Amino acid sequence: MVLQSLKNCLWPFCILRIPKACFRSTASGGLIIQSVSNDVYQNLAVEDWIHDHMDLEKQHILFLWRNSPAVVIGRHQNPWQECNLRLLRQKNIKLARRRSGGGTVYHDLGNINLTFFTTRKKYQRMENLKLVVKALKALRPQLDVHVTDRYDILLDRQYKISGTAAKLGRTSAYHHCTLLCNADKFVLSSVLKSPYKGLKSNATPSVPASVKNLFEEDPSLTSEILLDAIAKEYATQHQIDHHITLINPADETLLPGISNKTEELQTWEWVYGKTPKFSVSTCLNMAYKDSVLDVKVNMDVKNGRIEVCNIDLPEHWLPPGLYSELIKSLTGSKFCPNETTTLVATLLRVCPQDDELHSRWSLLCDNMIMLM
Repeated sequence: MVLQSLKNCLWPFCILRIPKACFRSTASGGLIIQSVSNDVYQNLAVEDWIHDHMDLEKQHILFLWRNSPAVVIGRHQNPWQECNLRLLRQKNIKLARRRSGGGTVYHDLGNINLTFFTTRKKYQRMENLKLVVKALKALRPQLDVHVTDRYDILLDRQYKISGTAAKLGRTSAYHHCTLLCNADKFVLSSVLKSPYKGLKSNATPSVPASVKNLFEEDPSLTSEILLDAIAKEYATQHQIDHHITLINPADETLLPGISNKTEELQTWEWVYGKTPKFSVSTCLNMAYKDSVLDVKVNMDVKNGRIEVCNIDLPEHWLPPGLYSELIKSLTGSKFCPNETTTLVATLLRVCPQDDELHSRWSLLCDNMIMLM
């Protein structure tokens, strides 16, 4: 019923890149869909919606999408371990947690995303990646591209141009991968470098790799050309007409309930709260006047919240009763600079008016915020 509803909705509300009649002729066998949105949360929500609602026994789907700058972490990853959160905030780059496993990737409009939907029985990520390679070879036979045993696509035997991840449900599955066309490599390398020290976690770590854009190999390889080539190869292999249906991920008529999925993916509880338990054990080197003070900090963080907090500093530098209030306030709070800043502001209002103590207290609070 939901499948038929999607077919009916796609027909009047979508812009087709070829005549509508071709969509009718292939809707029962396969669909090639492209998002008109560049919002990472909306596009990830489309993946969830298709996985949850479509009858993939009757219809296989290729979903094409691109995002404005965003860092996307895997379902079981730690964002503090995987990226530079301070830099993301400074550059207004979004952070998203997807529902599949795998490592962290940087998205921008120079990075193509491909999602292959099938039943779990028909799930074949190696065949999907070979399809992408075949499409690239059809465009430029001279390209040296191949799929590795780790399900990456390498260019010139050393540069990673595609990473891969998947979600396997009870009956449905999807495999998604990236394809570096003309992404900003400077931003990519900057934001995917964690500055945080002393983190210990069982979260799935990403494996660093040298990357290269296809555009660097051949400037004529634009995102549009690559998308069309992959769609054409997909259509050929699955014996469906070559056309791409454009969809709006914000259209509740087309995708009932999609707004709720999009909103959930943006919540702090999902992006940060789903982080596997981790600990922070570090030493703050706080410069104050003509000296440097070493302050030991130990914290346990569960579900994104500080479960245990210990701060060890000399009693002569700050009265224990003062920084114990900070410890008490932090315990149970989000491991988050915004929330900690609010807590600190409240505590500063009851801090002794002694200028020396106030300066030292502020310095400690500022350094605690920097940990996050």
